[in-house]
Amino acid sequence: MKTLFIINDAPYGTEKMYNALRLAMALQKEESGTEVLIFLMADAVAGAMPSQNTAQGYYNIERMISAVINKGGTVKLCGTCMDARGLKDLALIAGTERSTMVELANWTVSADKVLTF
Repeated sequence: MKTLFIINDAPYGTEKMYNALRLAMALQKEESGTEVLIFLMADAVAGAMPSQNTAQGYYNIERMISAVINKGGTVKLCGTCMDARGLKDLALIAGTERSTMVELANWTVSADKVLTF
């Protein structure tokens, strides 16, 4: 099964991205045959910036994204959203990459389930 997560909210401030990534990680653990695709849009693109430094005991989106990637998940970012936020030329977490709406459209058509956060 292929599950697509579309995340729109900022990495910190609300817990939408945190909860989306927790679910993605649980799917990878409990349903090993599930292909996890994550597309970051709008303010969520900031979640793919490296060197996040969170307080002790607080969740860290960078580590969560890396964990999803390390278990075979794919994480891509909306290029237009990156450009609008001045993130065009900044480094990204290893394993994440800039993408397009065309690719998101293709992922959406091919996914068995699409979840939005």
